[in-house]
Amino acid sequence: MPYAEHVRVDREKVTDYLLSPSHPDGASKANFFTRYGFRVENWQILAEALRKHGQTHPVVKVVDSNYGSRYSVDGDLEAPDGRRPLVRTVWILAKGSAEPRLVTAYPA
Repeated sequence: MPYAEHVRVDREKVTDYLLSPSHPDGASKANFFTRYGFRVENWQILAEALRKHGQTHPVVKVVDSNYGSRYSVDGDLEAPDGRRPLVRTVWILAKGSAEPRLVTAYPA
């Protein structure tokens, strides 16, 4: 992925979406990630694991739009409980930006 060394994972994306059991779209993701030991009170652990994921695994799909390019990345994710679930992360690189931003993550 271009500029992979600059990937960004926003706190809110992790705490209010990926690890939120009450989010309408994120609840199933929260259930998945918490099974592997990720917790909202230690959200930085998931954020760092997602950063590493985006930096080290291959891009499997690219979708271009008027806003930029979305990159799907598949690979195993380092989890606190020692397991390594297969996950897809999706990143957007906005036109003119050098910082891919996490859009979502889910089981691959």
